[in-house]
Amino acid sequence: MKHTFGILTVITLALTLMACSISVNLFEPTPTPTESLPMIEPTAAFAVAAPTVEIILPTAVSEEIITVYFMDENRFVAAVEPYEVAVTRTVPAGSDLPRAVLDAYFAGPTLMEYTQGLRLVSSGFTHVRRLEIENGIARVYLGGVCANNGAAYSVANLIMKNLSQFPEIQYVKIYDENDSNLDPDSMSSSLPYCLEP
Repeated sequence: MKHTFGILTVITLALTLMACSISVNLFEPTPTPTESLPMIEPTAAFAVAAPTVEIILPTAVSEEIITVYFMDENRFVAAVEPYEVAVTRTVPAGSDLPRAVLDAYFAGPTLMEYTQGLRLVSSGFTHVRRLEIENGIARVYLGGVCANNGAAYSVANLIMKNLSQFPEIQYVKIYDENDSNLDPDSMSSSLPYCLEP
């Protein structure tokens, strides 16, 4: 019995000590689940930049107007000079204008221009392979096969007329498909043998 009383005393003592170590504050309310916790302010190191949206609108391509000369067949047949008549074309701004004029020439007249008598005189050539302008001399290298057949009026007349509108060009040297020119080194205009009348 003494032994049972001792065990009960030890248990009672243990429960009393445990009860003394627990404190209950009855005066402060405990947070409820609906209360919000304080927010932590973000610092610069954690700030996330808002995405930027860049809208690129199409820009209008600026253009330039060039003048291109074709032979007027009606004037040529009637022997009324000048035989060349000017028309206009539009090219992108910043184009190499002398080259653009020659390319437009070899593209030929429009259908309406053709019905009015304008003609592309090609003398067998089909395009400009290369154009070099230096020291006032334009060197025009033609592509295709020369077939002038001794005509007095040839593609050379129209190339010279088209390039004479540019003040930086004083002389024009035309080269055939073999890069041939009768006087390539002079300070004057010159032709390949096949375009000589």
